[in-house]
Amino acid sequence: QVQLVESGRGLVQTGGSLRLSCLVSGRTFNNLGMGWFRQAPGKDREFVAAIRRSDLNRYYADSVKGRFTISRDNAKNTMYLQMNRLKPEETAVYYCAADLLGMGSIDHGEYDYWGQGTQVTVSS
Repeated sequence: QVQLVESGRGLVQTGGSLRLSCLVSGRTFNNLGMGWFRQAPGKDREFVAAIRRSDLNRYYADSVKGRFTISRDNAKNTMYLQMNRLKPEETAVYYCAADLLGMGSIDHGEYDYWGQGTQVTVSS
């Protein structure tokens, strides 16, 4: 069983920065593909960023390219999402997810395990 625990929730002003972390246990972390998704009230869960197990390929939603950076530290079993120049419309619960095939897909249906989510609020 894989467990994912997000941290880094917070309230920031427009244009501010925040870093989310996702600590993984229960599987060899460097074999997992990892992703970040978010869900705002009344909206569907949407893809934010993903990283393959090899760390050679990273994928971003167009809306966050150039502002968000996904990374992973295999020695710490942890994935990160550095978010810069945040916007109010990015207020949401952010989820990390793990896929056993290691692909780091943009499709939330490809993920096998999910964290509980962490709230990010961007004030205008």
